[in-house]
Amino acid sequence: QVQLVESGGGLVQAGGSLKLSCAASGRTFSSYLMGWFRQAPGKERDIVAAITRSGGSTYYADSVKGRFTISRDNAKNTVYLQMNSLKSEDTAVYYCAASIALYSDRPGDYDYWGQGTQVTVST
Repeated sequence: QVQLVESGGGLVQAGGSLKLSCAASGRTFSSYLMGWFRQAPGKERDIVAAITRSGGSTYYADSVKGRFTISRDNAKNTVYLQMNSLKSEDTAVYYCAASIALYSDRPGDYDYWGQGTQVTVST
């Protein structure tokens, strides 16, 4: 069992930055592929970024490439999402998730989820 707790969400103006954190407890953090997903009202939950167990490989949705950076610190059992040049369309609830898969961008392949943190970008 893995428990995930996100933090760092909030209200920010367009063009601003936020850094999300996700602290994990329970089984070995470094055993999990970690992903950030987001869900806006009335829309499906979509992948934002993912990072492999060692942190050696990352994946980004096209909509955030060049603006967002995912990273992890296995010694601190934490995964981060640095979000720069935020746009109104980035407004959503952001979820951290863990998967035993080597790689996936599908929500159904993730085994553990945090409670989510709201990110609101104002124009």
